[in-house]
Amino acid sequence: MMLRIRRIPLDTLRENVAVLASNCVALRPEAFQAFKRLEVHNGARSIIASLDICHDHSMVAPDEIGLTEPAFRRLGVQEGGTVTIAPARSPQSLEHVRAKIVGETLDKHQIESIIHDIVGYRYSDMEIAAFLVACAGFLTTDELLHLTFAMADVGNHMTWNGPVVVDKHCIGGIPGNRTTMIVVPIVAAHGLTIPKTSSRAITSPAGTADTMEVLARVDLSMDEMRSVVEECNGCLIWGGHVNLSPADDILIGVERPLNLDTREQMVASIMSKKKAAGSTHLVIDLPVGPSAKVRDATEAMRLRKLFEFVADAMKIHVDVLVTDGAQPIGRGVGPILEAQDVMAVLANDQGAPADLREKSLQLAGRVLEADPAIRGGGGYGRARQLLDSGAALASMNRIIDAQGRAPGAAVAGPLTADICADADGIVASIDCFRIAQLARLAGAPLDRGAGLMMLKRVGDRVEAGEPLYRIHSAGESHFNFAVDAAGEVNGFALASPSLQRGAAQ
Repeated sequence: MMLRIRRIPLDTLRENVAVLASNCVALRPEAFQAFKRLEVHNGARSIIASLDICHDHSMVAPDEIGLTEPAFRRLGVQEGGTVTIAPARSPQSLEHVRAKIVGETLDKHQIESIIHDIVGYRYSDMEIAAFLVACAGFLTTDELLHLTFAMADVGNHMTWNGPVVVDKHCIGGIPGNRTTMIVVPIVAAHGLTIPKTSSRAITSPAGTADTMEVLARVDLSMDEMRSVVEECNGCLIWGGHVNLSPADDILIGVERPLNLDTREQMVASIMSKKKAAGSTHLVIDLPVGPSAKVRDATEAMRLRKLFEFVADAMKIHVDVLVTDGAQPIGRGVGPILEAQDVMAVLANDQGAPADLREKSLQLAGRVLEADPAIRGGGGYGRARQLLDSGAALASMNRIIDAQGRAPGAAVAGPLTADICADADGIVASIDCFRIAQLARLAGAPLDRGAGLMMLKRVGDRVEAGEPLYRIHSAGESHFNFAVDAAGEVNGFALASPSLQRGAAQ
């Protein structure tokens, strides 16, 4: 029996949800207990959706099916169109997940079928979680390669003119580390192709896409992306809109609540997107620090070798740069505050954060050395020349205009509070995780003006009552949350000046 579609104005994120009336004409009420998921067909296309039952018949009539926004969009049928429904059968690839759970090694075709069904939204979050947890238990190097290639093969693929297409990626975990927005215009000004797709924040106060959106439109189509790159040599856009390695976005959405972030899954995530984006050369920023994702040199070496192993198989030249992840980079933590840091560096302002400038130059220099015309070790000098001359700022402005400059001035949140030292001392350490957490409590990234302005760094001397950082927010509830939380644990550890002198001796 045919059912008419009613669009439910509810964003259920990546999950397809279908809503049936409790007296639906297509199914007997007792049938609702037999299954939890529906297959919805419109003839040409079908989707799998979780089933919810509605007892308010003014919302969904007996001869209607309600589809939430993701399901409505993916089915591609106008409201009022008709569909048929049937109980959704479990994907056959779930047998491979069960095999992985009990300790079996999966082959290429088994992993491909799992990824294909995940991208087809045939898995529930619980089933995806089962696959991820099984992989976190153990993943052979062959399985890692199969997973990375399978993730890269679904979705769109970019191809570019010329033999060298460069990219830069940071594994994350360091607040304010917005080097990408400085590296891209430097590299583009030199003339290399750098089509940069970036993520939005999931657990951080800002992703590169969130920060770039302060300055320009980032939700470009593939055709628009190509046009910007052809005009400017580079772009800075949100990767979710161009559908590169869509399996990665789905897997990440389940990984993060479970706090799953194994080396193998991280490498598969990053390298699948670089392969789909058409990159030939990749520089990876791998911060190491006590509160970073990677805590010590041994772990960094293992992760570097894993990146090199997969990159070799994918024919991508990879250069892994281990950097200092002991504290936030720059001063701003949050979209607008980070964008202000980026533009200050590009404009060569005297007050621009020196650490953000220097790290960006180091990374840009390594990227530039993918150019055969630059002698070994000459990348840093060329990057500095492009930044100091204003060429990088001009390049950034071309990219912003080509993508669509954001209207209006970007202003930090008007509600502010200084978080001060409770004793004299020297800043011994800064907890990156806590700083990011406090910035999110202040409202970042959804409130673009929210976040933290860092006023002290490791090694700085402070007196009791002197500000360590400033909280910015636009909403009173978020502001109070952040201030109260900072009062409990502010993320700074102070050492006695006398102890510091003794350690130096």
